[in-house]
Amino acid sequence: MSFQHYGVLAGTLRQHFRDTPDTEGAWFHVNLRVDAPDGRYKCAVDVDSHDSATGVQWKRFTVPAAALGPVASLPSGYHELDREAGSGALDYIRHPALRGRPPWPSWLPAALRERLERWVKLRQPWTSGSNLDAALALEPILVVGRPILVFGEPFTAGLGMHNIHQNQGDPYGSQWWPENGIWQDGGTMTRRPDGDYDVFLNKFTTQKDHTDADGHPA
Repeated sequence: MSFQHYGVLAGTLRQHFRDTPDTEGAWFHVNLRVDAPDGRYKCAVDVDSHDSATGVQWKRFTVPAAALGPVASLPSGYHELDREAGSGALDYIRHPALRGRPPWPSWLPAALRERLERWVKLRQPWTSGSNLDAALALEPILVVGRPILVFGEPFTAGLGMHNIHQNQGDPYGSQWWPENGIWQDGGTMTRRPDGDYDVFLNKFTTQKDHTDADGHPA
């Protein structure tokens, strides 16, 4: 069973800060405060795992707005997203723009595009490091005043977003196995002055890079 709700928060970044030691127990977050018409949202980007000595993995890159589909033109506020290709939902494994570059030109033969995508993915591996390394990688794109897109699961009470990370590929027997699902990954993106988006994707080292149609490790 995947998340009951999944979507994107579009707004303006007003503040960001790290957890202080032990604020969240074993977990470590970079906290965002995002303004939208209905209020200020609390967003917790999880950049640590107590299940792994290495902790978290991440990628940071830039994509044109067009590569993100309809979400780049959404008005401020929280928006539910259909969990399917083309809706604007994120899937680290299936969304071509999340492999570190926008989709290949449509005139390329499909077989060649597929080969090129595999080549790019192999040559743009995840970076692994500590929670502080991950925070240092994320913070340069968190420019106060920038438009921001935060993908994940909304809070059940109050204004906020969590599960801002990969939400598939968790191993069988883990507490997160029931939440595996495709086209429901989290992520943080801020819009640059030139209109492109700086993207930060994060996952845990226990999560697999290949999943089936239910988001379980393949």
